[in-house]
Amino acid sequence: MSPLAAPLKFVAGLALPPRCPGCAAVTGADHRFCATCWGALRFLAPPWCATCQMPFEHAGISDQCADCRAQPPRHAGVFAAVAYGDIARTVALRLKYGGRIAFAETVGRQMARLMPPGADLILPVPLHRWRLWSRGFNQAALIAASVARASGVATDPLVLRRTRATPMLRGLGVTARERAVKGAFAVSPRARVADKAIVLVDDIYTSGATTDACTDTLLAAGARSVAILCWARVLDSAASD
Repeated sequence: MSPLAAPLKFVAGLALPPRCPGCAAVTGADHRFCATCWGALRFLAPPWCATCQMPFEHAGISDQCADCRAQPPRHAGVFAAVAYGDIARTVALRLKYGGRIAFAETVGRQMARLMPPGADLILPVPLHRWRLWSRGFNQAALIAASVARASGVATDPLVLRRTRATPMLRGLGVTARERAVKGAFAVSPRARVADKAIVLVDDIYTSGATTDACTDTLLAAGARSVAILCWARVLDSAASD
């Protein structure tokens, strides 16, 4: 840092101190939660389903959950940093709709600890161009870039595309969600994902309809595997995006 930059950074720190992403309280460093918000986050870790990483209620269980035993998913696991709750939701909404793009780094740093081993390429869940134009950015692409910096695994925001606009999934049932996103994605060039272990990044994992459609598209294009990495996972089936 240059001799002139240090005083400017000090003054900026006084005028715009770091604030908690959850409640905006002043904190000691950027991307750091206050003690209250940190304590309210439920960080996800084993014991969980060996296939989909859905947390188990009791320790000592290492088998599959009932859903995976009944119908094994095509993806290679859903790795979420935290459970969906008030603070996780606030951070996601402030990033997605409040323009707090720095929060992509906040959540990306927490997600990087769950990066699946052996990953070759990180891809964000894409937005349709109309929604990208109206919002100005794809929050999943910003998060993917943060995870890529932390993990050293390459990311490419252009390989997986949403070829048609899809409706908001909130409020739709499982079947309606699946129908809404079926056939809505494409890969180009296919060689970019061929025989690759893909990590698909999104902010919130709810029913899995969108990531399942992306997974099907990537596997059809020749990907070796597709794991899901997200900031928050809805554990209550009655909750929504």
